[in-house]
Amino acid sequence: MTEAKTVQPGDQVTFHCSITLKDGTVAETTFADEPIQITMGDDSVLLNGLQLAMYGMKVGDKEKVWIEPADAYGMPEDEAIQILPLSDFPDSLKPEVGQIIAFSTPSGEEVPGAVTEIEGDQVTIDFNHPLAGHEIQFEVEILDITSAH
Repeated sequence: MTEAKTVQPGDQVTFHCSITLKDGTVAETTFADEPIQITMGDDSVLLNGLQLAMYGMKVGDKEKVWIEPADAYGMPEDEAIQILPLSDFPDSLKPEVGQIIAFSTPSGEEVPGAVTEIEGDQVTIDFNHPLAGHEIQFEVEILDITSAH
């Protein structure tokens, strides 16, 4: 009898997952949609801390784990909060508190920023991830594993 394949670094893994906050708010889920497929070790799609929870799981395994902010989306950083002059925004885009706006970095990458305050002619933008500082519950169900070897 062969042993069931477990998730290892470099494997292609297809899975469903959800991210839930302590208050029960579901921040993201794929259970009603298409599953996600990633190569383990590539943290461009799924954070490293979330991938760590999947190592050693087998097809059909379903787990729920609590992940601390440092291993999830990190802690909010003061440097990620910027104050911009209102004049930097085009007339066609009037910022409003709560609005998420896409900004281009000098390297051409687009990053989202949340408008947190507008005072006079200054707009405060928070570039921290919205889940930064939150402990999250990561629920994952492994659907398929393709070995890298």
